[in-house]
Amino acid sequence: MKNITKLLAGAAVATMVSFGAQAQEVTLTIHHFLGPKAPAQSKMIEPWAKKIEEESNGRIKFEIFPSMSLGGKPPELYRQVRDGAADIVWTLPGYTPGVFPHTEVFELPGVHLGDARATNLAIWDLMEDMAPDLKDIHPLAVHVHAGQAIHLTEKEVRTVADVKGLKLRTPTRTGSWVIESWGAEPVGMPVPALPQAMSLGVVDGGLVPFEVVPPLKLAELVSYSVEGEGVNSRFGTSVFLFAMNKDRYESLPDDLKEIIDRNSGRDFAGHIGDVFNDVEEVGKKMINDGKGQVIKLTPAQKATFDDASASVTDRWIEEAKSNGIDGAALVAKAKAAVLAHTAQ
Repeated sequence: MKNITKLLAGAAVATMVSFGAQAQEVTLTIHHFLGPKAPAQSKMIEPWAKKIEEESNGRIKFEIFPSMSLGGKPPELYRQVRDGAADIVWTLPGYTPGVFPHTEVFELPGVHLGDARATNLAIWDLMEDMAPDLKDIHPLAVHVHAGQAIHLTEKEVRTVADVKGLKLRTPTRTGSWVIESWGAEPVGMPVPALPQAMSLGVVDGGLVPFEVVPPLKLAELVSYSVEGEGVNSRFGTSVFLFAMNKDRYESLPDDLKEIIDRNSGRDFAGHIGDVFNDVEEVGKKMINDGKGQVIKLTPAQKATFDDASASVTDRWIEEAKSNGIDGAALVAKAKAAVLAHTAQ
């Protein structure tokens, strides 16, 4: 009788422990550098968080902290998620140069062709190649925006000769190389600093997508926005990282990890691409309805920029080689993957 009682008690404890593990609730912090109305939060992060909260029946909850409201500066976001100061961050790998040598390939001229969905799916195809860059965090998505346009406070630009000597904001070191190849002067800064830099004349303009025009109120500052036509309409892009602290992810019960996994990956990458493609038209309309105009370069005009920046890829390949990376093969693989997902 004593043995039966012990067995029943043990079973009850085991059931309670099991139930407790299944019923575990967690609250995860999400930290990023843009405002709460920016598409990154309103159209990507918030719907993603809401979907996971619903699928977990409220067992996973999120607290979103925009505009660096948990402290620090944008370049510190990667370290915050790696070290556990934030559970999840949305940031640019380019803010921490040297840490993401493989993912940088998608920022090179001629790799991204202006379609965020196509490039996001290409990145997913090459996730095995990107793995060394992501070993210290748990990636939820690696993605791009629709691509850089040139936004200028005063000067009208039609060919690469027109930007010579201008000071242009760049988000990343590859962007700096591109601007240098044009004969212009790169000025590195996180995107939230751009409006003030433009209004004070610190820069003559910058490389950003139209997506940030509404949240940064760039339509009040920009006289000319420049892009090309059709495929390869932009001047490269920036890679973004939506990532979770590795230990925090591993600490979750398996069923909660499965919910997060189900809402990450290829389908999520494609959805993010659609989000960032769609929001471009809003920014363009704001420029044209404001003090500025959107200039669409002819193929010949756009080629003057592309020809000048071709040396950037060669420079990157040489540096990659010195770091033990077959840069030429990675560039070829990335271009082929993007092209395979690009509508012609």
